[in-house]
Amino acid sequence: MAHDAFMQLLPFILMGGLIVGFTAIVGWVFTTWLRIKNGYPLENSWGKALHPVRNTETDERVKLLTQENAQLRAELGSVKDRLANIERIVTDGAYRLDREIDGLRGPAN
Repeated sequence: MAHDAFMQLLPFILMGGLIVGFTAIVGWVFTTWLRIKNGYPLENSWGKALHPVRNTETDERVKLLTQENAQLRAELGSVKDRLANIERIVTDGAYRLDREIDGLRGPAN
């Protein structure tokens, strides 16, 4: 009896498996097409580029981005220094100013 029920469901099971497999293959082809269309390098199963594209334009672009990165890091360092000075002035300035004013007033009567 169980064998007959399984044999009746076998075409549905096989068709379901074929549909899932076909959908997976179509999805893989579609994502590969999207990567090629948008300029991403194709990768093998280990994540390494299959055919990395290197030409003078990409080398120049990397060089410019490296220079811009160095400039931005230097600017960030100066901004951090300024912020540290501002924090020092804001936190220490009021207390020090109060002491200087009290010092100018002279001894308490």
